[in-house]
Amino acid sequence: MLLAAIPSPSVNGFHLGPLFIHFYALMYIVGITLAVIIGRRRWAAKGGNPELVDDMATWGVPFGILGGRLYFDITTPAGMPHHWWGPLAVWDGGLGIWGGVALATLVCVWRLRKAGASVTGMMDALAPCLLVAQAIGRIGNYFNQELFGGPTKLPWGLEIAPAFRPPGYLQDATFHPTFLYELIWDLALAGFLIWLGRRGKVKPGSLFALYVAGYSAFRIFEESLRVDYSQYIFGLRLNFYIASLVALAGLVWFAMLNRKGRVVAPAVLAAAATAADTEVAGTGAADSDAAAGPVEQGTAAADTAEQDASAV
Repeated sequence: MLLAAIPSPSVNGFHLGPLFIHFYALMYIVGITLAVIIGRRRWAAKGGNPELVDDMATWGVPFGILGGRLYFDITTPAGMPHHWWGPLAVWDGGLGIWGGVALATLVCVWRLRKAGASVTGMMDALAPCLLVAQAIGRIGNYFNQELFGGPTKLPWGLEIAPAFRPPGYLQDATFHPTFLYELIWDLALAGFLIWLGRRGKVKPGSLFALYVAGYSAFRIFEESLRVDYSQYIFGLRLNFYIASLVALAGLVWFAMLNRKGRVVAPAVLAAAATAADTEVAGTGAADSDAAAGPVEQGTAAADTAEQDASAV
C-alpha cells in the first residue's frame, strides 16, 4: 500500500527539565558524533593516529558552524531574526553548507600542517563522514518543517502545516520532501566514495573533490525544487549558481588530480617506503602519539612528493 503522504511531526523538540532540546540541534550532534566515529576508523586504517580526528572535530565543528552562519547571513539577510543576536542565531534561519565546509576545511588544514599529517589523506578519510553528518542533519529540517520543495501529489509528498507554508502556497498541503531526497543522496554518495577509495585507483584528494562535486551537483537539482525564501538572480535562486560553480570546481579539481601523464606514483611510493623503513627501524619513541608520528609524517611526505611531481 502506497503512502498517501509523509506526515510532519507536531513538535520540534522536547523539554529536559528547564531546557528545551530542539531536534534540529540533536540531529546535528548525532551526525557529528557518527562522523567522528567513522572518521577515526577510516584514519586508523590509513595508519594514522585516530586522536587526530578528534582534533579535527574540536576545531572544525565550531568554525564550520561559524562559517555556515556567516554564509547564511550574507546570502539570506532577510532570514535573520531582527535582534542584536540575530546574526548568530543558528537555531533561527539555519546554516549555509558551503560556508561551513570552506571555513572548517581551512582551519583543519592548518591543524594538519601543524601536526605534520597528510592533508589529502585526512580529507579523503573524512569525505564520506561529512556526508553522513549532513544526511542526519537533514532530519532536523524535517522536524522544523523547513527547506521543502514545491507542491506535489506524489505519494511521498510531505505534509506541511499552514503556519510553515510560504506565501503563495497556503492552499497546498503536500510538498516535495527535499530533506529526504538529500538524505538518500548523501548516504548513497558516501557509500560510493567508500567503495571507490577501497579500489585504490584514484589519486589522494580525489574522494574529497568528488564529495564537493557530487554534493553540489545534487544541490543544483534541489535548488530547482525548493520554495523557501532565497535571493534570486535572473529568476533562479542564488544557491543554484553557487552549487553550479562549486560542482564545476570539484570536477575540475578531480580531473586535475587524475589527469593522464601525471607522474606521481614513483615519488609517492619512494616517500612512503622511506617512512616505512624509518618506522621499522624505530626511533625509541615511548608514547602512542610518537609511535603514530612516522606514519602521519610519512603520508605528509607523500603529499609533498606528489605536489613536487605534479609540478614537473
